[in-house]
Amino acid sequence: MEFLTKETFKAKIFDFEANKEWTFAGDLPCIIDFYADWCAPCKAVSPILEELAVAYAGKINIYKIDTEDQQELAGMFGVRSIPSLLFVPKEGEPQMAVGALPKETFESAINDVLLKNEG
Repeated sequence: MEFLTKETFKAKIFDFEANKEWTFAGDLPCIIDFYADWCAPCKAVSPILEELAVAYAGKINIYKIDTEDQQELAGMFGVRSIPSLLFVPKEGEPQMAVGALPKETFESAINDVLLKNEG
């Protein structure tokens, strides 16, 4: 899993300074975990995301954004509570889910949102 800063977010996800309309810059669909080190539910989600990163390697990317460190990115997506998880398909708009989701919910969202148009 990779931790994103504003610069790596612009390169890998969306260059919000160059584009007004959502344009995904990545090669693979992804999940972005907006978290903070002090957040207990975030700590509960982390091992699930690590398992998913292995299970879906080569199909999706999983990124983390520290909301304490990257307040501009958190604000851009209106993150008010954490964990907030942004599911970003290759085509179409990203979808936000809030809260510590169980692994099954992640798998459903990955298959329904991120991989639905993939072969």
